[in-house]
Amino acid sequence: MDKQVVVIDYGMGNVRSVEKALACCGASVEVAAQPDRIRAASHVVLPGVGAFGDAMGELKRRKLIEPIKAAIAEGKPFLGICLGLQVLFERSEENPGVAGLAVFAGEVKRFRTHLKVPHMGWNALKFRNECPLFAETGAEPFVYFVHSYYVSPREADCVAALTDYDGEFVSAIARGRCFGVQFHPEKSQTVGLKILENFLHLSAKPL
Repeated sequence: MDKQVVVIDYGMGNVRSVEKALACCGASVEVAAQPDRIRAASHVVLPGVGAFGDAMGELKRRKLIEPIKAAIAEGKPFLGICLGLQVLFERSEENPGVAGLAVFAGEVKRFRTHLKVPHMGWNALKFRNECPLFAETGAEPFVYFVHSYYVSPREADCVAALTDYDGEFVSAIARGRCFGVQFHPEKSQTVGLKILENFLHLSAKPL
């Protein structure tokens, strides 16, 4: 597979499991934190586990904000995973006053439920809009989640999937070639690998 995938390492979470899953799908994968490596990539993946404010602080400190926005604006296939999805939004209840990347309009909210938080374990995706990321994954496939916050987009047209946890929350978004998933495809076994494979097969040509 003639793809050069960059997994952005900004000190938030285990990037190696994402790297290994992408390599398992046949990609040439580089874990990098340099802006020029993001600019040279055909596909960009932003994983992450931890706090919204810490993530934005590290992205700013490492001068990665503009390269990420440029990759998305250029139409490169881009995938945000878990915290990497959340930072694509404008702000988060987790760290009020900290600005996100604002690629998508909306905010990140904390679960308010009698159920256990964090939401952890396997749960189903309910697709809302056709999305190439989920081709051939079956109806309502199960994927693996670990999170206490979820995204709340202001525009419904970007919602690709919902998941039920004492009410429905947005578990995947898509616009153009920019995607974000709240679950962990690298931990979601066959379904997760298929999602990553679908991502890798997206064209890197401008929209």
